[in-house]
Amino acid sequence: MSQTTLAGATGTSAPPGAPASRRRWWILGIIGIAQLMVVLDATIVNIALPSAQQDLGFTDGNRQWIVTAYALAFASLLLLGGRIADLFGRKPAFLIGVAGFAGASVLGGASTSFGMLVTARALQGVFGALLAPAALSLLNTTFTDAKERAKAFSVYGAIAGAGGAVGLLLGGVLTDTLDWRWTLYVNLVFAVAAFVGGWVLLSGHRDAAGAKLDLPGTLLVSAGLFSLVYGFSNAETHDWSSPQTWGFLAAGAVLLTAFTWWQTRAKHPLLPMRVLLDRDRAASFVTVLITGAGMFGVFLFLTYYLQLNLGFSPTRTGVAFLPMMAALMVMAQISTTVLVPRIGPKLVIPAGFAVAAAGMAWLTGIGVDSGFASHVLPQLLLIGAGLGAVMPPAMALATSGIAAEDAGVASATVNTMQQVGGSIGTALLNTLAASAATGYLAGRNPADKLVRAQATIESYTTAFWWSAGFFAAGAVIAFLLYRRGAGQNAAGSDAAPVVHM
Repeated sequence: MSQTTLAGATGTSAPPGAPASRRRWWILGIIGIAQLMVVLDATIVNIALPSAQQDLGFTDGNRQWIVTAYALAFASLLLLGGRIADLFGRKPAFLIGVAGFAGASVLGGASTSFGMLVTARALQGVFGALLAPAALSLLNTTFTDAKERAKAFSVYGAIAGAGGAVGLLLGGVLTDTLDWRWTLYVNLVFAVAAFVGGWVLLSGHRDAAGAKLDLPGTLLVSAGLFSLVYGFSNAETHDWSSPQTWGFLAAGAVLLTAFTWWQTRAKHPLLPMRVLLDRDRAASFVTVLITGAGMFGVFLFLTYYLQLNLGFSPTRTGVAFLPMMAALMVMAQISTTVLVPRIGPKLVIPAGFAVAAAGMAWLTGIGVDSGFASHVLPQLLLIGAGLGAVMPPAMALATSGIAAEDAGVASATVNTMQQVGGSIGTALLNTLAASAATGYLAGRNPADKLVRAQATIESYTTAFWWSAGFFAAGAVIAFLLYRRGAGQNAAGSDAAPVVHM
């Protein structure tokens, strides 16, 4: 494994007047753009779905596949994408991921049929699975100085946490002012900036060039993650007792168990056990999983409430999430650069979960006639602040201290946890919300408009209570798993950064 200064790592000498530190921050910029493109795509298309459905003429039953096709491809191929970045170089993985994602987005925007749009969304997931771990591993290997690393991960974590809200805002604006197709075409803007920056600034150094791809492990984990996400997706449209739900969930559990067994015996494991067995890293993976599950309650059900109950337009709905994004970004900076270096994640992350849980519990007070300023905005600020103290530090600690040759697969594991958490949240909260609405309507007149409106409120508040429960459980688990002093060891380091790329 070679160690070089940044100028050497990039393959070019730093131009006059452009010190290495400035080059690193430019790299952070292109990584942030790429990450935003991947994250917002999970929600930006959601707002455009009604328009796309009307234009292409597909049924309500098929509508979910526009979202599910992306999630299935993305989740099932993330670990493979991360290992490819380690084996063949992060620069080619990053550039191919960006270019492929852009091409798939153009294909989706030009869709003339349902099948064409689903294919494009699946291709977005494929290339996203290559791009996302390459971007995070580049961040991890570029910023090794403790203070700079904290700042970089505060930016990255804020993007990861707020990207869904950005997608809602951008999707609403584009759908209202232009056309649903621009929710896909807009990725070209991000892709061009990320590709040009990546081509100029990154190198193709391979930290795990001597290793080989673990084909059996790849097949096991890809099939296992596919089955798991597909099973949870089926829970939305089928009953939990349906073989298409529990059958795929059981198959996923068996395949992932077999994958874990194989990784302890493979000569070149896809996911080395040393990545998982560090206690603080495992705590961070679980934190990201729980955050992904709980955040679903904020974005989807609050979007429903704002549009269907308060009458917000798609654009106004996106704007309504801006205060939450601002709170999240401010707290991301404070938590990663001030709080964690001083007192450690064992207190900071559980406290953030507790604040987010309180905000979600407070949000259950909404009603049919509630106002945004009084019954939604304060809660959003609290939730944003709480998540800002959770997501960025957890992502930083999940990849902290990892060997350069494992950076890609460790980064892929972070993204996998977030994606699987979102799938679990989608299935559980949708099912629980639907059951709550059905239970409320029992014995009442469903033709009464006020009764129907109150039933939807019951479904939203049920989802919010469960999200609060996820966050509360996260607070307990994080407190128990994180070790005292984690994340503080190098807080005061000012050593010249050494970059593995």
